Amino acid sequence: MTTTARQRSTLGAYGEGLAAQHLKAEGMVVLDRNWRCDLGEIDLVLRDGGVLVVCEVKTRSSLAYGAPLEAVTEQKAARLRRLAARWLTDHDIHPAEVRIDLVGVLVPANGTVDVDHVRGVG
Repeated sequence: MTTTARQRSTLGAYGEGLAAQHLKAEGMVVLDRNWRCDLGEIDLVLRDGGVLVVCEVKTRSSLAYGAPLEAVTEQKAARLRRLAARWLTDHDIHPAEVRIDLVGVLVPANGTVDVDHVRGVG
């Protein structure tokens, strides 16, 4: 792994940790982290009351390439829906409602970390 790839991986893991803390502080319960299958990966799976939440976390160190949440395209949202269906099947869980949330984490070199949570994007 190159230094740049390692730095991105470390930044991403840091952002996912901050996102999990933020969502737990909002009352959600983390059920799974970094769940993988042949379709891809879900960053966080949570329970928000009776709602199952599949959450994509995007972390950036600057706005040079846009805000973190701008990285989630309609194609990515569609993939998250497919991943959510697979997670439910693999875990034999049948919630009344499933929601896809996004968390954008901005970790600037100098300044305050910003966590932006958007509920129900897909």
